[in-house]
Amino acid sequence: MKICFIPIDNRPVCYSLAKDICAIDESIELYIPPREWFGDLKKTAHIENILKWLQDLPPVDSIILSLDTVAYGGLIPSRRCPETLDELRKRTDSLKETLLNKKAKVYAFSSIMRISNNNYNEEEKEYWADWGKKIFEYSFNFHKFGKYKTEIPQEILEDYLNTRERNFEINKIYLDWQKEGIIDTLIFSKDDCAEYGLNVMEAKELETLGGTTKTGADEIPLALLSRAIKKDIKVYPVYTEPEYKNSISNYEDISIEKSVLSQLELGGFKIAESYDAADLILVVNNFIEKQGELVMGWATKPFCGDFFAPQKPYAVADVRFANGADIRFAEELLPQINQENFYGYAGWNTSANTLGSLLAGVKVRFSAEKYNEKAFKRFQIIRFLDDWAYQANVRGQIASPCPIEELMHPYEKKLKDIFGDFASPKYTYPWNRKFEIEVNI
Repeated sequence: MKICFIPIDNRPVCYSLAKDICAIDESIELYIPPREWFGDLKKTAHIENILKWLQDLPPVDSIILSLDTVAYGGLIPSRRCPETLDELRKRTDSLKETLLNKKAKVYAFSSIMRISNNNYNEEEKEYWADWGKKIFEYSFNFHKFGKYKTEIPQEILEDYLNTRERNFEINKIYLDWQKEGIIDTLIFSKDDCAEYGLNVMEAKELETLGGTTKTGADEIPLALLSRAIKKDIKVYPVYTEPEYKNSISNYEDISIEKSVLSQLELGGFKIAESYDAADLILVVNNFIEKQGELVMGWATKPFCGDFFAPQKPYAVADVRFANGADIRFAEELLPQINQENFYGYAGWNTSANTLGSLLAGVKVRFSAEKYNEKAFKRFQIIRFLDDWAYQANVRGQIASPCPIEELMHPYEKKLKDIFGDFASPKYTYPWNRKFEIEVNI
């Protein structure tokens, strides 16, 4: 199977993770543009290079396409770039012509511009440092009550609303493409959602027009990769806290159970009616009432029971905490891992991020024509080193990006006892911040 994959940006979870997953099946030919062409926290992608690369691409079966990359230069530039609607239309017209010529199935996603509830402008326009919380407040109350007085300066509010309107109009263009048959699957992502907001209003209008919206963002290209692989797999979700599966995750607007079912549907899985009827068990380490958050220091009750790994194929979504593993649960799981029936672990960022990426790995391994066990082990070692060792343990011990090889060594040793020996990893900070590391093996 030949797959073209154009990610959101150059972060490991957006770029490298797709390569790691596809490597599990040697029959997959993955076409992906050079990493240096993609944007980061401050740099916009080389859009013209990517469009030319796509035009010159040999015939493929599927194109997994992050539309924000080719329209704005990436997910973060979609909130910042100053280009007008007419300028963006010219670019999307060029993309449309290219897709028409490719004759491949197109699985695409575009973001509904998020509204973060903080005064942190690392990923937003400069004025977010002073007015971010006020803009969130305006958005929430305008949706809830229909009007709202605000102290936000008029020129800042107008700029923000104009940017939203521009992006919304571009999303409606993509919806027309889907109706014309150019895009086979089109997803509009809802990132950092609340119950009310301008983004929620836009999502509802897109749904009214026939569009499909999903909670999440970074994982959606991987979920679309999973969807592109046509293999019927019946999955039965099992929750460590079944009485709390209706609780809502941080940064999401739906319950953890609905998030699980949504990600399974998007990834092209079937829901098994019972444990015995399932091809694979999806173990969800969910939270009691409120999801913890390791980055923000929000506590929740960790897993405190006894975990017994299923005897049939299973994968584990560790979502008790956002942005890292539940240490107690991970340490229960690790000694029980058996290479024959273990199909993957993830515990990074949001619940949707964890679920979508985990299920992509499951789909590739389960349907692999040429299964590469070494690639699967490497993929899992990286996830445990990132989600469990770094995010849940080591990250809290450092004040800023710094060498962590010594701190990571005890966790590497534990993983070698399970997965076998591997070369000493190198750890880097791709965006020069603690939030994400890259594990190089």
